[in-house]
Amino acid sequence: MTRVFDSRTLRVIWTLLAVAGSLMLVYLLRKVLLLLVFSVVFAYLIIPLVRLAERGLRRTIAIAVVYLVLVAVLTSIVALVGPLLGREVAALGARVPEMSAQIQSGRIVGNIFPNWRGAEVLDGLVRSHLPEVLAYAQDALTRALAWLSGAWVVVLIPIFAFFFLRDSERLADAVTGLIDDDGRRRLSVTIAHDLHSVLGEYIRALILLCVLTFTVWSVLFWVARVPYALVLAAIGGALEFLPVLGPVVAGVIVIAVALFSGFPHPWLLALFVVVWRLGQDYVSSPLIMGRGVELHPGLVIFGVLAGGEIAGPVGMFLSVPVMAGARIVWRRLRDRSAGLS
Repeated sequence: MTRVFDSRTLRVIWTLLAVAGSLMLVYLLRKVLLLLVFSVVFAYLIIPLVRLAERGLRRTIAIAVVYLVLVAVLTSIVALVGPLLGREVAALGARVPEMSAQIQSGRIVGNIFPNWRGAEVLDGLVRSHLPEVLAYAQDALTRALAWLSGAWVVVLIPIFAFFFLRDSERLADAVTGLIDDDGRRRLSVTIAHDLHSVLGEYIRALILLCVLTFTVWSVLFWVARVPYALVLAAIGGALEFLPVLGPVVAGVIVIAVALFSGFPHPWLLALFVVVWRLGQDYVSSPLIMGRGVELHPGLVIFGVLAGGEIAGPVGMFLSVPVMAGARIVWRRLRDRSAGLS
């Protein structure tokens, strides 16, 4: 009896089935996997504090001390800023219907530049595309509210992060110990070390950029008497987490709210947002992130858009570290192949 498939064909079929099954499993467990991903992000965020506390304490006790300090700091910040932020959010929410009516009128650019003839042309474009923009904004708001309804699971993030921080070395040794070949094991350890350095540097840099944006915007908006200064600064700081598109959306929100709230100089505010973005992209980010994430700006934009299409805001956030990690793996494999040839 002749064999229908040879061994090579069977191996190919088995590989394809294994890949398809793995992708299906990832899709089914996507929420749990995202929870683990953000737990790792949180662990990378606080690992410098854990290492500092670990100099005089055991690892488990050091992690507990860092958690207690973080809880105390966050509670103090909420107590100081929370009431004012809550009042501004309530006031801004009360003005949303009025702002919505102004937006639907279609006269936006003309309010900023009343004497410019080209403003009417731009306002015509706004009116023609306004239904699509409002539908997209409504859909985004619906998704955000749906996500917030299940956001109670975020309490599991510090729990999983605790185990990652406590057992990270043993987990790494267990994974690399599965590789029998010494050369491949050394390559795996090198890649893991590079990924560890880049991911930690990227996450901590994002936090610093968010804090820097929130602090500077809060002070400047308060001095300039911009309406809802604290809310707008908080939006700007939070959206720094989303590369490329997040700061753009934050700038548009700040200018729109200031414009429809009666701020007398919205064009100056727009100029500040543009200058701040240039400073963040070409001064602050390179200084804070260093040279760990070496990606072409065009590739970053493509990755952010692709991540947004695949997984929404989470995909945007993860796009840059995923691309940086893929670049590290490819470079190490290329160097190893060059060394063997």
